Amino acid sequence: MDDINKKSKEELMRSLKPSGAYLDSLDGFQDLLGTIRQAENAAKEVLEEIDEASRVKVTDKPNTAKAKSKEKPEASDKTNETDNTGETDVAEEEQLSVEELLERLDTLVGLSNIKQSVKSLINFVKIRKLREENELPNPPVSLHMVFTGNPGTGKTTVARILSELYRAIGVLSKGQLVEVDRSGLVAGFVGQTALKTSEVVDSALGGILFIDEAYSLAPETGSLNDFGRESIETLLKLMEDHRNDLIVIVAGYSEPMERFITSNPGLESRFNRYFVFDDYNSDELYDIFTSMCVKNEYLLTDEAKEFAREHFIRIYQEREENFGNARHVRNFFENIVSVHSDRVSGLDGHTRDDLTMVILEDLENAAS
Repeated sequence: MDDINKKSKEELMRSLKPSGAYLDSLDGFQDLLGTIRQAENAAKEVLEEIDEASRVKVTDKPNTAKAKSKEKPEASDKTNETDNTGETDVAEEEQLSVEELLERLDTLVGLSNIKQSVKSLINFVKIRKLREENELPNPPVSLHMVFTGNPGTGKTTVARILSELYRAIGVLSKGQLVEVDRSGLVAGFVGQTALKTSEVVDSALGGILFIDEAYSLAPETGSLNDFGRESIETLLKLMEDHRNDLIVIVAGYSEPMERFITSNPGLESRFNRYFVFDDYNSDELYDIFTSMCVKNEYLLTDEAKEFAREHFIRIYQEREENFGNARHVRNFFENIVSVHSDRVSGLDGHTRDDLTMVILEDLENAAS
């Protein structure tokens, strides 16, 4: 029996071969295990000390983080539709109050009916929230909207202000605006459209999903297998699933949008608020133009001002069905800047007046 135990002991020791050397005895093996456990415990204590030190280090810097939060946020590189001053509106990270946002709305040129509709809608939502806080019943209501009108009438700008207003009064948790069209929702193969639409909706949760030219999702001459219909069905389901933290605005020309809404009973039941964006009249177009000049520090001579007034009167009277509104004003302004640059670059000297003064000749050449 002793020989068997001795043989088993020898085999066990041979199977344990740390660092290329055999253990002399089981007692030595037990000592090694004890050393390993001590090393593990020591390492554990060191890691705990490092972890505790890092937690203290983080909590020691609240003032720095707070100071950084007060710095002016950097502008996003992503640009959106131009607002009705003709300037490209860049999304801002700064969160404004309801009063500041309504003031921004009031500074937009024209849009008197839209401004009143937005203010009435905000009042309606504020009272609903107050009734809810006082445990009073509220009838079911949809806040999804239809924006109709020609390009350049400020639809995207108003949508952005609305998203921030809803965030400010607590209807939406984030208040971002996600702008998309058919190409951002519809894929080219069966089954992919639902996934693509879902991903866009996920990015808009907590804010507003703005679908431009939404009527293209249900083309008049489209087949029953058009993938746009799949996007609509997916969108309707997700609007219901996230009805407490998602608002959808569909936008486009008036007649196609009417056809789009009536193409699906689900769309008719969810979109019952219409905002009609009228074309800017000649005076409003001129005001948009002069605001662009002021913002960019260009001065007009009296003759240039008169030419600009007559130009916008003619443009408004001769406008076609899909008139560009503020987009036309922006293009005209950019042409003037280009012509002005060509003229001034040919001068021998360049005074500040040369760099800022726009003359009649500049507008005539830009208009032609």
